[in-house]
Amino acid sequence: MQPGDLIDLDITSVAHGGVFVGRHEGRVVFVPDAIPGERMRVRLSQTGDKSFWRGEAVEVLDASPHRRRHVWRAADIDTPPELRPGGADFGHIDLDHQRTLKLEVLGDALTRMGGLDLPVQMRTAGDDDGLRWRTRVSLHVDDQGRIGPYAARSHRVIEVDELPLATAAIERVAVDVHAEAAGRIDLVQPADGRVRIVPRPTQHPARDRRRRQGARPAPSAASHRSAAAREVIVERVGDRRFQVDAGGFWQVHHQAAATLTDLVTDAIRATGPLQTDALHLDLYGGVGLFAAALGALGGPGTRMISVESDARATEHAGENLAEWVGARAEAGRVDRWLPQLRQTASERDLDRLRAGVVILDPPRSGAGAEVVDAVAALQPAAVVYVACDPVALARDLKTFRTAGYEASAVTAVDLFPHSHHVEAVASLTRRTLA
Repeated sequence: MQPGDLIDLDITSVAHGGVFVGRHEGRVVFVPDAIPGERMRVRLSQTGDKSFWRGEAVEVLDASPHRRRHVWRAADIDTPPELRPGGADFGHIDLDHQRTLKLEVLGDALTRMGGLDLPVQMRTAGDDDGLRWRTRVSLHVDDQGRIGPYAARSHRVIEVDELPLATAAIERVAVDVHAEAAGRIDLVQPADGRVRIVPRPTQHPARDRRRRQGARPAPSAASHRSAAAREVIVERVGDRRFQVDAGGFWQVHHQAAATLTDLVTDAIRATGPLQTDALHLDLYGGVGLFAAALGALGGPGTRMISVESDARATEHAGENLAEWVGARAEAGRVDRWLPQLRQTASERDLDRLRAGVVILDPPRSGAGAEVVDAVAALQPAAVVYVACDPVALARDLKTFRTAGYEASAVTAVDLFPHSHHVEAVASLTRRTLA
């Protein structure tokens, strides 16, 4: 069969990445916009791989009882697949069943990729309908000046008149936003409620060449982008303030930072009381959110180091953690910083690290075996792992297990309603040798 051919497909399960699984004459077919138990009419889009095909859902022949009208009208099943905006790939499924499916994906990853049999539970961030939670939205600008999200699984800009997952304030700004150049526009609504517009135009090739050759570039959209992105805004978690650049990283869901702080705090407590003389690490620490959770548990004398590759975020972390006299924020890549720490730390600090907690909040690709092994080599008393990808989490937990650290459970949290994404937190302790 060829791309463009239509088949009728029974959907049997959910897969990692927001797609669903059916089989046609024994071959696996991955399809978005479906639900397990449904029969779908599917237009094939990729048929070149011998082990699986990909398709696009074009019609529901037998609907699941969990199917709902899509929360984003532009992304509903009656819109041609190539015109459906991405970002809400579970928006056609009722919320409770979305979370069931996310637990299935997480549990399957832990079992198949990690060889782990762990209890998994789901928490939410207090959403009633899963709408209006995005305080950060990226819109794309194409060469024709069209502004909007990308179509699902493409770089085609789709102009839309609503953004139901975004806050109402961001949606209002998005309707009237303009761009002077192709690229991206970030809309950011921090704790003060005012939406910031951060343009990120595509760099001009000739200007890039001049910069590489040492010529001083003329003022451009890029300089304005830099100024907007570097505006310092304030986010809040309870009574605590965090400084962060408008263009820097902060959790997207308006309750995510508080919810994850609670989960990380619970995970640290589950490993036992913090030792007063210990040294703790917050790796991939951003502006110090989880280091602050450590400090709140340990008190004003808590010794901790936050490590982050982004220099601006590290600068903010130093300011955000200033109330703890034993806190440091260091800029560096975690995979390079950890070996340097082992080489340069005093015996006293190595002893303190063995009594401490290491928090890991890596990017979607995970920490990786090199970082996991380097953390385990420090022999901390406990590790708390915050993950945004089930497969990466499973692989890293497997590596930790080989290195002598066991997780007792995983808590998932639905910080991305109506999308396939799910966050998870796990606490690990050193395995006791018999």
